[in-house]
Amino acid sequence: MNKRNMSYLVVGLVLVIFMVISWWVSREPAVMTEQIQHAQQNDNVTPRVGYTTTTALIKVTETLLDKPGGYLANDILPPYSLLDNMPAWEFGVLEMSRDLALAFRKDFSRSQSQSAENEFLKVAQPQFNIDHRSWAIPSAESEYRKAIAQLYLYRDALSDSSMPDSQFYARADNLRDWLKNVEKRLGSYSQRLSASVGQDRLNTDLAGDVGARQSTNAPGHQIVKTSWWKIDDEFYEARGAAWALLHYLKAVEVDFAEVLHRRNAMVSLQQIIRELEATQQPIWSPMVLNGSGFGLLANHSLVMANYISRANAALIDLSELLTQG
Repeated sequence: MNKRNMSYLVVGLVLVIFMVISWWVSREPAVMTEQIQHAQQNDNVTPRVGYTTTTALIKVTETLLDKPGGYLANDILPPYSLLDNMPAWEFGVLEMSRDLALAFRKDFSRSQSQSAENEFLKVAQPQFNIDHRSWAIPSAESEYRKAIAQLYLYRDALSDSSMPDSQFYARADNLRDWLKNVEKRLGSYSQRLSASVGQDRLNTDLAGDVGARQSTNAPGHQIVKTSWWKIDDEFYEARGAAWALLHYLKAVEVDFAEVLHRRNAMVSLQQIIRELEATQQPIWSPMVLNGSGFGLLANHSLVMANYISRANAALIDLSELLTQG
């Protein structure tokens, strides 16, 4: 075999190895809602309010770091640096986790607006806000692990009667405030996914308030269309966010059970969970398809947008039930 053929063989072998590795590390983690909902029984701890939701945040972020291939968003070497679907999925998970960590710090762990912040959460929450692409001094992974360590301390303190400053308050107003942030997050994903086929959108930014103003003038309508190169990124980011939110709402089903039953809102939460479970169905196509709305090919982004929009509509209804008291 001459040197040229040998070179071709080596290059081909390297490409095959890269493809196998890329497939392996791009597999999405399985849904682990049963593990989270039964966390207290599995850990053999005395039932405590807040334990399940804290466990959900811990397990989701640990999975982000410890799944096959580890955390990919900040990798700088091939083939990991050439992948974009899994890093987009990771960012979606991270965004939902950042929102929940902030809710822990400013709402769930505080009895009122004048109460002091929890010392563990005050350290943990900012750690999640490092640039997710940071790879050195410090790396994103190291900061996230520091946050997880603080969450473990907070969870342990919930069961320790000698540490009364660490509490989790399962109140309707706390839950509603977090859900309001989730509504905006899901609304954004729905809009971005729908833009896969391009839309002529009217400007409704100031609708409903005759006295409303904005910084600069904006056109009355504009064509909004996602770049062909970004369609799969938008899809996987939304899919990752839905995966994380599914676990968090399953935990809420446990910790806020009494609040939800009192307002006859448990079935509303369960409907949201159903819609989010649908977003995690297997993708049988080797790529994210982007057919037109009523064309011959499927449009995966529009299907995802449908499930997310339905979940968001149910979230809005749930927020209303929590407001009524």
